[in-house]
Amino acid sequence: MDWLQAQWKRRPWWMNLMLLFCTYMTVIYLPWDIFVKAAEIDEEVWFGVRFHGTAAKIAAVPHWIVYGFGAVGFHGMKKWMHPWASVYLAQVTIAFVVFPWLYGPGMPGSLVASIVSGLVWGGITWKMWTSAALFDGRAAVSS
Repeated sequence: MDWLQAQWKRRPWWMNLMLLFCTYMTVIYLPWDIFVKAAEIDEEVWFGVRFHGTAAKIAAVPHWIVYGFGAVGFHGMKKWMHPWASVYLAQVTIAFVVFPWLYGPGMPGSLVASIVSGLVWGGITWKMWTSAALFDGRAAVSS
């Protein structure tokens, strides 16, 4: 139990959530998505653009790689995580802003969804960008 507590104290709570998410995506979801899920129903999104079928299967491989590096990087608080985690999160922010514009026109709330999600993910991206010192041990962990 002491080991687990020591692990949690290495990074802020929100970064622990990112570690858990990256680990889940790497170990459970993406292997299932790539190797088990039928291509006919598969979808992946990059920069807000939706890919279907075989294109989605191909687009899932870079996701798997990114999440794998994220799991390793967050676990070890690797220096190379900055700026790359922020760059990926910027892509996620763009995707959340663009997706409602491409696939939600005419849907009630698509403009609001685009703005709100852009602000939320933009804030997460900024928080990651400004946390560079955590990845090389220059700063103490705080929430």
